[in-house]
Amino acid sequence: MKPKETNARIIIDKMLLEAEWKLPGYVKDHEINVETEIINEFGEADYVLLSTKENHLCTVEAKNHSKSPLVGKEQARDYANSLKCRFIILSNGFTHYLWDLKQGNPFVIQKFPSQEELEMRMEAFNPPRDEEEKDGINDDYLPLTQFPQYKDSPDYKNENKRKEFLKKNNLRFLRYYQVDAIKAIQSKIRNGGDRFLLEMATGTGKTTTSAAIIKMFLRLYKVNRVLFLVDRLELETQAKKEINDILQNDFETAIWKENKDDWRRANIVISTVQSFTKHNKYKRIFKPNSFDLVISDEAHRSLGQRSRNVFEYFIGFKLGLTATPRDFLKSVDEDDMSMTDPKQLERRLMLDTYSIFGCEDGEPTYRYTLRDGVKDGFLINPTVVDVETGLSADIMSKEGLTFKGVDKDGKDVDEQIFFKKDFERKFKSDETNLSFCNAFLQNAMRDPFTNEIGKTLVFCVSQKHALKITTILNELAEKYFPNQYQSDFAIQVTSDVTNPDPQQMTIDFKNNNLRGNSPLNELYKTSKARVCVTVGMMTTGYDCRDLLNICLFRPVFSPTEFIQMKGRGTRLFEFKECWIDEKEIPKTINSLKSSFKLFDYFKNYQYFEEEFDYDQVLKLPTGNTGGGDPPHPPTNVDEVFNKYEDPVQKTKEINIPQAGMRIDRDLYKSFKEEFFKDKQSFNSLKQMIENQNFNDAEEYFKEKYLNKSYSLDRLREALGLDVNISIKDLLLYTFGFISKIKNKDEILEEEFDKFDDKFKPDESSFNAVKQVFEAYATDKDFRDKIDSGKYAELNVHPSGDYFFKLPEDLRNKIPTYVNENINLERFINA
Repeated sequence: MKPKETNARIIIDKMLLEAEWKLPGYVKDHEINVETEIINEFGEADYVLLSTKENHLCTVEAKNHSKSPLVGKEQARDYANSLKCRFIILSNGFTHYLWDLKQGNPFVIQKFPSQEELEMRMEAFNPPRDEEEKDGINDDYLPLTQFPQYKDSPDYKNENKRKEFLKKNNLRFLRYYQVDAIKAIQSKIRNGGDRFLLEMATGTGKTTTSAAIIKMFLRLYKVNRVLFLVDRLELETQAKKEINDILQNDFETAIWKENKDDWRRANIVISTVQSFTKHNKYKRIFKPNSFDLVISDEAHRSLGQRSRNVFEYFIGFKLGLTATPRDFLKSVDEDDMSMTDPKQLERRLMLDTYSIFGCEDGEPTYRYTLRDGVKDGFLINPTVVDVETGLSADIMSKEGLTFKGVDKDGKDVDEQIFFKKDFERKFKSDETNLSFCNAFLQNAMRDPFTNEIGKTLVFCVSQKHALKITTILNELAEKYFPNQYQSDFAIQVTSDVTNPDPQQMTIDFKNNNLRGNSPLNELYKTSKARVCVTVGMMTTGYDCRDLLNICLFRPVFSPTEFIQMKGRGTRLFEFKECWIDEKEIPKTINSLKSSFKLFDYFKNYQYFEEEFDYDQVLKLPTGNTGGGDPPHPPTNVDEVFNKYEDPVQKTKEINIPQAGMRIDRDLYKSFKEEFFKDKQSFNSLKQMIENQNFNDAEEYFKEKYLNKSYSLDRLREALGLDVNISIKDLLLYTFGFISKIKNKDEILEEEFDKFDDKFKPDESSFNAVKQVFEAYATDKDFRDKIDSGKYAELNVHPSGDYFFKLPEDLRNKIPTYVNENINLERFINA
């Protein structure tokens, strides 16, 4: 064993044991299914995992922490082929890949597969690779599924007749780029790939493309059942309807609900990721081979540990769909992330989405961007309306808004400083909200036929903020449009509105009957409600093509979220479709939606979309500024309310960083500048880390760098972590050997998932088991009471009730597992 690989081997041994492999020297009986250091014609294989029939099944190649596991790829392949192993695990102790030599490229795994899983993979997943449709896959691939005879019709080659047939039968011909996406997947399948990522801009028909892909897989690649995962409950019904509209004559679709077996007879099963991860139901109800193709409709949301567990559990093809381009990560602070290794920046920018879906080089299987869509005439860009008030301009500045207001009881409070993340959370201003709403109503795009305010989505900070904005908009609508809307102009669509159901409201708004039809023209179908005010319900997957305005009444810190919000308006629409009687359509009105307005009150576009032509900048009327007392030390108050008019002032445009409070980022940045300045010390430390000399590195680092300014606690806070960090963690992260330091929730989720795999508690006690597991790991008082057997004292502890609900055998297993597997010193105050 090479000395540098010792630490990696220790971790690999632990992960093999967790996957219930039996290593020599770790078990009392003689049942061994792992052999170590096997000599073959190509050298020495670190581990060889055996099947139940004691055949060679999988080799494990261990590499030094400082090297990518993939550097041993070809050597490992030689070992595996000589030993007649189908599978390879590549690991450096931090990053792990599983490679099925018959199924394409290595892919990242979070835990090692069990013997049962590897054998199931061998038996269950062996699809053909070179299958083709008889007539190929072209733009008519979907319509001809339902009307195969149509291809023989004389109308088939007539473009106008084809469109008429399409509209009449509610069918969709594939656009050229959708066909190209399908062919890109086929090409990757032929080359052995089984994971794919389509990066397609919002509005380019990802669901239509998915339907064609599902059809292809079900027909050509021995796929019996498809799992289509969405990220929100309201998208289940929408996805089922859209897929059914296309495929219902050929395949059965079902939405999976608990305790129902509809999914067993369905070809396509639709569900939310949350439904599968709740109580780890995916492991309790389904087998790893229950689905041969898993599709993630919003792949950029698949980064969490629990979501990844779902994807890795099922054996078969994996397809991710995302509207978030990799190039959009330009907002990342490259100086902050490049460290010393340019390749590390590249790895960080890829994010996990690309590695999950087999695109380790950072390039998706197929890409069709917003720019492509606009160029081809399928999508449209917005006209950005930049609105500033005096207070909103200040709150976005580098210095923040220094403000003296009143508390919730109307009492004066001392001056405090607020930043844009504080808007409508700590800093409340009805005057600012009123100005925002007036600016929207005075400048909104209007419906081309009724001249009403065009259909609009407003995104707010919180549900309380949404209620405020809805109230203000309805009051102003009565002022601008007397007796027209009866408080139906703006509707709050958030989860705390239960009657009617908010999901149904999103459907009604899309179908133009939210609060009924517009009173201005009974022959023209458009909603009486003109504005839906929400927080996050309608950000992804919501297809309402006749939207004319998007309002960001909130700061946005996530580029993914910004793309999704903006993307609600990029679809083309012909408003003539809204006429009930085509004979009544006015001939002189240009009713093609060629743009939409993006009202941006916090310069989100400036940060995320610098290439846009912002051709309309709106400044509100100037007001008088009020006097004020000189600043004095701030008093922390949960909420401060503005009681003054909100004036306008000219301010310098500031790029507000995505990563939150600037002081936190700057501390770590200044630490690195000092850290990298001394080249001799830097090189010495790096050599120690590469050689696994962590004790020497720790002593050297303490002596050279740790001081009052750069304590581990301060650096932990600067990195935004809620767990204690070691010098080893910090150095591995800073040198780029690990891409992140796990936070508390990630550590607990990962360890609990392993505990759940090992002991499989009954679903009825799942919540209690998880609550006790987390409380025991993070709450010293709770842990001490259990360890000392003082169970009576748990009656007054918040987690005590859960402890008493535990099955008897788990009361000891949880403490034992936590103490043996989790470093409790990681948790602050634990």
